[in-house]
Amino acid sequence: MVNKLLVAESLVVFCIVLSVHAVVWDRFSWCALALAVQAFYVQHKWDRLLQSGGAVFQYRSSANSGLLPASMIIPLLGIVFRERCKASGNVYFERYGVVVSATGMALAYFLSIIALGITKPVPKNTCIVSGAAGSAILYTMKNSLAVSEVIEVLEVLLIFVYLSMIVLYLMPRCFTPGEALLVLGGLSFVLNQLIKRSLNAAGGKGDPADYLLLVTLVALVLLGIIFSALFFFMDSSTWTSSLFFYMMTAVLGLGIFVPWLQYLIKRQPLFWLVEFLVQSRTRLYLLGYWVLLALSACVIVLYQNSKRTPDSKKLQVSTVTRKYFHFLAVATYIPGILYDMQLLFVASVACLAVFVLLEYIRYFRIRPMGQTLRQLLTLFLDERDSGPLILTPIYLLLGMSLPVWLFPRLCASSLSSPSTLLPYCGVLAVGVGDTIASVCGSSMGEIKWPGTKKTFEGTMMAIFAQIIAVALILIFDTNVSMNSGYVWLLGSITLVSLLEAFTTQIDNLLLPLYLHILLMI
Repeated sequence: MVNKLLVAESLVVFCIVLSVHAVVWDRFSWCALALAVQAFYVQHKWDRLLQSGGAVFQYRSSANSGLLPASMIIPLLGIVFRERCKASGNVYFERYGVVVSATGMALAYFLSIIALGITKPVPKNTCIVSGAAGSAILYTMKNSLAVSEVIEVLEVLLIFVYLSMIVLYLMPRCFTPGEALLVLGGLSFVLNQLIKRSLNAAGGKGDPADYLLLVTLVALVLLGIIFSALFFFMDSSTWTSSLFFYMMTAVLGLGIFVPWLQYLIKRQPLFWLVEFLVQSRTRLYLLGYWVLLALSACVIVLYQNSKRTPDSKKLQVSTVTRKYFHFLAVATYIPGILYDMQLLFVASVACLAVFVLLEYIRYFRIRPMGQTLRQLLTLFLDERDSGPLILTPIYLLLGMSLPVWLFPRLCASSLSSPSTLLPYCGVLAVGVGDTIASVCGSSMGEIKWPGTKKTFEGTMMAIFAQIIAVALILIFDTNVSMNSGYVWLLGSITLVSLLEAFTTQIDNLLLPLYLHILLMI
């Protein structure tokens, strides 16, 4: 059964890769295809390691390694971004896309080599395939990248190595190898970009919201590492430790990260933020509306916990109840995309910071809210939260926000047909598709896909619901144009929905990114 599931997931990923390269074919296409083939072989070896307990770190046990679907995302993002910027005539960001693609290939290939190195006995056939893929990647990089770009790729790889050793040790059973590649690879690239822009004194030349995203992500990761190291030697649940947590957060935030952001944007960040939020009446209305939705989410959590009794055997809410938050997310993001996507960008970054800080408070049992959060959120856990951290809400926020953050604003002049739907990829794939698939599949599904609990009826309803959602977006959003590309849009939605049915990885991350890749072509 597991083999059928892996083969089905791999077939869907290969269909996506081939679909992308049927439109965009260059020297990096050969590398991406070679990387996909060798990731497919290595994935099975790593699955065997995970089952036998031979992996170096403790990974999430309820899923396969996920190396193939994760390995393709960053390289394909770079390839399609480069093609989009090439069409708009933006040479600088065209080269930026080349670096992103090369970095993604280097990270994925490095992780595959690590997997082969710890596999006993060493699989000869897989090593031959990996050697051929590595030769193709190195040859293409040699002929495509400048010396400074090669150094940048190596810098990201070095950050990824150290970040992986630290985070995977501190957070056992929170990631699969593929999820670790995607999350830690992205964070490594962000950290490298922040350091690069800080050293080049490029501040003030870009959008302050972009710098806010970079500084916030790096600050959250560094805070987590610092507090994990400190609370290793002291009890984090005491009032003294809690006071120390709040003081250190304030000192590091106001003393390091806010001045760092000020250096980059050449303005006082707090004054800029207040001026940004009160710039128009629409923004105030949106903020008020989002506050009401946030209060609604809190009410749902409190209400579900109020129904739980000490003698209750049911320790988790149903799938339908968990999808309430997906509906709230859709209700949050659609007005933001329609009326003020820049405000949505900034608000989603701030919301991510709040989510991660609350998770730190829950995990470390920081008084006075730590134990309360543990009790309230336990009811909403699922099989993917097998580690010490509860990452599902953060993954939902990331899945909805990534298409907004990755939207190619500087190359938007070349967007047409399905590409204009890019900001809605999270809404379509996660908010609509994944939600409808889970609700309909659990309530009316009878025909199960081979090797999985997902149903054929749920997948078909997800595709149908996303098509209806696109039709509604066309009615209400004048910026979306669909003069052509209906077949490509339908094929993209179908492939992503099939991936949702077969993957055991965090679909809140994979689905919007793959839909974003397909629609950016």
